[in-house]
Amino acid sequence: MSLRLDALLKNRSALFWTLHVGGWLGYLVSQYLGTLLYEHKSASLAGYLAVIAIAAVSGFLLSLELRYIYRRLWISSPRVIIVGALISCYLFALVWRVIINSAYLTYTTDSMEWDMKSPLEFFSNALASTYLLLCWTGLYFGFKYYESLQEQREATLRAASLAQEAQLKMLRYQLNPHFLFNTLNSLSSLVMTGRAEQAEEMLLKLSTFFRTSLSVDPSADVTLAEEIELQRLYLDIEKVRFPSRLRVEIDIPPEVESARLPALVLQPLVENAIKYGVSPTREKVTLRIEARALGDGRMEIIVTNSASPNAARAKDRDKIESTGVGLANVCQRLNARFGTHAKCEFGPLSNGGYQVHIIMPLDRSNG
Repeated sequence: MSLRLDALLKNRSALFWTLHVGGWLGYLVSQYLGTLLYEHKSASLAGYLAVIAIAAVSGFLLSLELRYIYRRLWISSPRVIIVGALISCYLFALVWRVIINSAYLTYTTDSMEWDMKSPLEFFSNALASTYLLLCWTGLYFGFKYYESLQEQREATLRAASLAQEAQLKMLRYQLNPHFLFNTLNSLSSLVMTGRAEQAEEMLLKLSTFFRTSLSVDPSADVTLAEEIELQRLYLDIEKVRFPSRLRVEIDIPPEVESARLPALVLQPLVENAIKYGVSPTREKVTLRIEARALGDGRMEIIVTNSASPNAARAKDRDKIESTGVGLANVCQRLNARFGTHAKCEFGPLSNGGYQVHIIMPLDRSNG
């Protein structure tokens, strides 16, 4: 039933005809019931029923003509619409009363409420008919205004959706050149230092990573398990560069593996941990990725590196926040995707190292 109602509301023509026919049938029934209450002479009842039928049919047809007039008035100013509707209703009411009163003279003989002294008597009770047509007019413009508001709302939502999608794609595509630049620099360093086997291994892992990551729709969501698998591929590349310095710990409980999040949102977090935590130091650095569900319908993801406080220079930290790529990019993507339901914080730890803490809705849907 609800599906039929939704379909009816979306079909403007069907909605109009349903309301139009239903309204005039209601008029016919109400007039018929009124006749039964106030007219008891069976000899004149048939005549009154004929008058009611003629009034309903003529009202139905005349109000259809009003519809075409109002379509032209709709694009005018409110003042023109109001004045045009009042004049139209009164003129059509005059025509309607001529039809109704002529039917009274034709089909009834004992209940005429006036003595025909002038042709102007054919227009009697025109104000009552005008009021009825004004009610029809109010409903017509009311639904037109409601439809206009709905169309504007849908257009606004479509525009907002397209803008958000464009923003998400723009932010996502900022990452690939950044990552590719860093990785090619690493490959160049391996080749220049004579580590050809390591360069070849990194190149194979790089091709696997890009083949996997580029197959993902930039505006789509992936599961946390899929995102972690991509990061494992990336970290395999970095382990070729830092075989003795990089240690990876990943703690993802089964209950959040199916949680959905924007594709490659963890990539810049891991990349910055390598660039500003592992790369500048000769010490062994632990990179830890952990996630857990919170009690408010959200989940948190924490990426931490254990580099010493002096591992990365202060100017590099400032660069992360000011370039619009990397950590700032993640915050922008989360804000565009989830709004105030997401949280993004990052900064150095008091005991050394650096941590990124993000919170987002825990969504286990299939997208």
